[in-house]
Amino acid sequence: MAEDEGFWLYDLRIEVVLEERLPVCRHVEGEYFQLQGENLIFKSEQKISMYALAALLPLLPAKQRMTSPHDWMSTDAEVACPDPNCGGRFRIIREDKRWFSHSETTGLPNSRGKPYWKKEQTS
Repeated sequence: MAEDEGFWLYDLRIEVVLEERLPVCRHVEGEYFQLQGENLIFKSEQKISMYALAALLPLLPAKQRMTSPHDWMSTDAEVACPDPNCGGRFRIIREDKRWFSHSETTGLPNSRGKPYWKKEQTS
């Protein structure tokens, strides 16, 4: 495999939206967290319900990848809180694209390079 082979992932911003709906759970309009590569990034003192996070997590890797403009993953951006009585929603926003080298992200022994996160530590 060539050294420069890899893939693009979108950085994501996951933001609470209420739009006048009443939340039952602790959802604060405008609060957000980010996803960069495999890393969830929260601001200091940021809180999110573990149940809401559990509902979001399976969708995030697919949302990071490039998809057809006609794929629902490209057009649908809001995920409801899993509590059926809660008005909270989470808007998943695609932001910048980030390049990942295959050799920096694989566990395959013959293809392995320096992990991307160690490279970031020296930058």
